[in-house]
Order: sequence, then structure tokens, then C-alpha cells
Amino acid sequence: MFVTGIMLCMKIASRLVAWQRTHGRHGLPWQQTQDPYRVWLSEIMLQQTQVTAVLPYYAAFLKRFPDVASLAGAASQEVMALWAGLGYYARARNLHACAQQVMQDWGGRFPPDTESLASLRGIGPSTAAAIASFCYAERAAILDGNVKRVLARYFAIDGDPTTRIIEQQLWQLARSELPTAAQVRQDPMMMSAYTQGLMDLGATVCTRARPQCTTCPLKKGCAAFAQGRTEELPWPRARKILPERSIGMLIACHDGHVLLEQRPDTGIWGGLWSLPEFDAALSADQGCTSYGLQISSTQTLSAFLHTFTHYRLTIQPILVRSRNHAFSAPAQRGPAQWIRITDIDRLGMPAPVRKLLDGLRADQLLD
Repeated sequence: MFVTGIMLCMKIASRLVAWQRTHGRHGLPWQQTQDPYRVWLSEIMLQQTQVTAVLPYYAAFLKRFPDVASLAGAASQEVMALWAGLGYYARARNLHACAQQVMQDWGGRFPPDTESLASLRGIGPSTAAAIASFCYAERAAILDGNVKRVLARYFAIDGDPTTRIIEQQLWQLARSELPTAAQVRQDPMMMSAYTQGLMDLGATVCTRARPQCTTCPLKKGCAAFAQGRTEELPWPRARKILPERSIGMLIACHDGHVLLEQRPDTGIWGGLWSLPEFDAALSADQGCTSYGLQISSTQTLSAFLHTFTHYRLTIQPILVRSRNHAFSAPAQRGPAQWIRITDIDRLGMPAPVRKLLDGLRADQLLD
């Protein structure tokens, strides 16, 4: 279907640019600038995250870190605290490291081309191309999830777009559909409109479910539309049965403090502050003993489920009252300390842990 799809379709650049300039999105804060720092920040935040979720984080980051120098010079914990709740925390670690790399290797200026941008920490080829397109008018192809869906439908590409062979086909198509060099010379803003148009089309018209084909500027020439296959393309990723895990979490309180530990920089919730964990096969008393806590009372709370990309985690919280501040964290765990309950908002925490503690504070169960 790949070759047949190409034969059926027409070049899309001019139609897409005209549509974007009239019907595309123009009010997003990162669209009002060609500052590569601000564009880069938005592109990293938007990876696997909805625009509505990103907007408040983007504003908060720019308020605290208005430029790459301020971000590079910040403490890691402050960056993680601002990111907490946005998910995929490796992005925040890479964001911080990339800012430091820009300061150290590029004199505080983002490099002006796709190849150099892609050499920076946490910036892949599609993100690098987006920055170069928006900020430097470079003819560079992007291929995020929305663009994969647009191209897979337009060219009627059969196969899972997350597999290497199909992704390579989509990259080839993405490059072949770029505005020509002559078009970009004549209209320097064309690359920005084209790149934004691809993103906008996938986000607002060529959506995953119930695509708005009747209003699509690429309807004429779309192989999937001609074949009545827009609902089945692109192929869904093969579903995996997620493994199940269970842990216990101690919510240890004493004299207006709660015991928290910092997770390792790598892995799930890397660098964030969380509640002490223990093997779900252990009793609450055994879990407390592993931290050397002297407990006056325990209360088992309702267990809840949190789903990660690669597994599902059942968390069993145990609310405990400690007789004193003495504890001895297991050697293999990260640093732990008593944090005043009124101060926990300043720490970066995983979203489910934050939600759990906020609920307990609202019910006045933390003291």
C-alpha cells in the first residue's frame, strides 16, 4: 500500500500552510516567539503531554527560569519540584542537563541547526527539527505522534508506526513533503507555518478518534479518505499485558512532620521525594521495623492503582504515628528525613504521592 499511496497523493505543503494561517492555532504562548529557549521548553513539555496540561507548567517555568542561564544555574531539586505532576520525569532531568550543556558548550546560545540541536541532551531528531524550523526557518522534517497519524492516513500506510520499518517510511515521506528551498526563500515564514500546520492538523482535525475529514485541507489526495479507511489508520500499537507490582508506603508522622525519602536520580520518579516503601508481602509492623520506627499506632488506608508506561503499581498506604524522630533508613534507599508538613509543597513529589498527602491534610489526618 506504501507505493500505491504515494501515487494517489498530491504534495501537501502549500495547502497546509494556507490552512494553518487561516484556521490553525495562533494563541499558544510559545507561538509568539522565535526564542529557541522558549520553543525548546515547550517542545520538551509537549512530548506525550496534552497542551492543556502543559500551559500552567510552561508559565511557571518561564516565571522562575526566564532564560537558559537561570535554568542551568538552578538546583536540581528546584527544577524537579516545578516539574512534579507533569510526568515522564527523565524529561526534567534532561532539560536541566541540556541547559547546562548549552551554557558550557555553546556560550549560552542554542545551536542554529538541526544536527547540532540533536546533539544536546534530551533533544531527538523531531524536536531538533521543530526548534530549527520555528526559530531558524530551516527545512527540517518533524515526526511526532500527530504527524505520524497525518502521514499514515494521507498515504494509507499499513503497519504499526512505532516499528522501525514503518517509522523509516514515514520519515522518508516527511522529508519529501517539505516546502521546497525556493518556496522558503520566497517566504521565510513558510517553514514555521508548515511545521505548525502539521501539528495543528493532527491535534484538531486529523485526530485519533472521529477525524474531521470534511473540513480537512488535505481531504483531496488523502488515500485513507478515498479508501474509507481513516478510522483504521494508522494501525494501533500492539497491546501489551502490563505486569503487576505491589508495594506498601509508610506515611509516618511525628510532631508536625512526615518522613520522606529522595528517590535515586534514575528510574521511576527519579530525583523526587516520596514516601518510604516496603515489600507488599510484609506487614505494616515489619515495614516500620525496616525503617527503625517506634510506632504508637498504625492505620491501613485504601489501596489504589497507579499505571506507568511499562507496569501497573498497586500502592497500599499505611498511616503510622511515630513516638519520636529516630529512624534508620535501609542502606539501599535514598536519603530520608523528617519534613515539616507545612513545607512539603516546596518539594518535587510524584503526582500520586502528592494527591495522597493532600487528601490526608484536607482530612486533617497528618499531624
